[in-house]
Amino acid sequence: MSTTTAARNRRRFRPGRAAATVVAVLVSLAWVFPVYWMLNSSFLPNTVLTSTTPRFLPVGGSLDNFVAVIAQGTFWPALGMSLAITLTTVAFCLVFAFLAALAISRFRFRGRASFVLAVLFIQMLPAEGLFIAQYKLMSSINLLNSVAGVSILYIAAVVPFTIWMLRGFVAGVPIELEEAAMVDGLSRTQAFFRITFPLLAPGLVASGVYAFLQAWNEFTVALVILQKEEYRTLPLWLRGFVQASATRATDWGQVMAASTLVAVPVIIFFLVVQGRLTSGLVAGAVKG
Repeated sequence: MSTTTAARNRRRFRPGRAAATVVAVLVSLAWVFPVYWMLNSSFLPNTVLTSTTPRFLPVGGSLDNFVAVIAQGTFWPALGMSLAITLTTVAFCLVFAFLAALAISRFRFRGRASFVLAVLFIQMLPAEGLFIAQYKLMSSINLLNSVAGVSILYIAAVVPFTIWMLRGFVAGVPIELEEAAMVDGLSRTQAFFRITFPLLAPGLVASGVYAFLQAWNEFTVALVILQKEEYRTLPLWLRGFVQASATRATDWGQVMAASTLVAVPVIIFFLVVQGRLTSGLVAGAVKG
């Protein structure tokens, strides 16, 4: 009996799997440490952060850095600007990408293959090569320093990949489900919204998460289009905060507190929905 148990234990222990687990843990710690250091530093005074002895725990820390950052009065307008642009981008991206994904997956029309290739080609264009054209376009239609101007550019940048993600989900739902519902007496529209649309909800969530993260963290386009301080998004606000600190001894505690205010909501949001985002990326890559 003991021999059988020992044999089972030997079979269960796999050195390769154990080594892979150790490597995964080390990589995860290396990835998490900068985030932890930012959070830890945000609670510590600048005198502690500039000392030669690092402090890995926020012992004796406080919320003074957060209070000082928020007291400047520029955080909330920047937060409102980021939310307005991000939510607008997500809403329009989902509508446009969803309709385009339906057209590509459900209908056969002239130019369908060219449209799909165009979607892929747009993803290959470097964003930096479009800055001058984007600036002149927004300036010509008086959309500089506006939510609408930045949102239009974000939508144009995010929609192609969002179409590709949703195309995989739509193609993965058999059209026979709709046809069976139509045989039972539903119209085509009713069959779509009652049968197909609920099955596409995970794809819409995953695509919405992708659009949210892209719009929330984007910096370069906003830097070109939003030139007035009162129209800054959070990434631009953080840059301006660091530049303001550069005129004197940098208060790294406040810089880290400002970075935390920008990053933590996104990190929490991503951790909550990362499973759906991953499934959307995989589905978009292997289906259809």
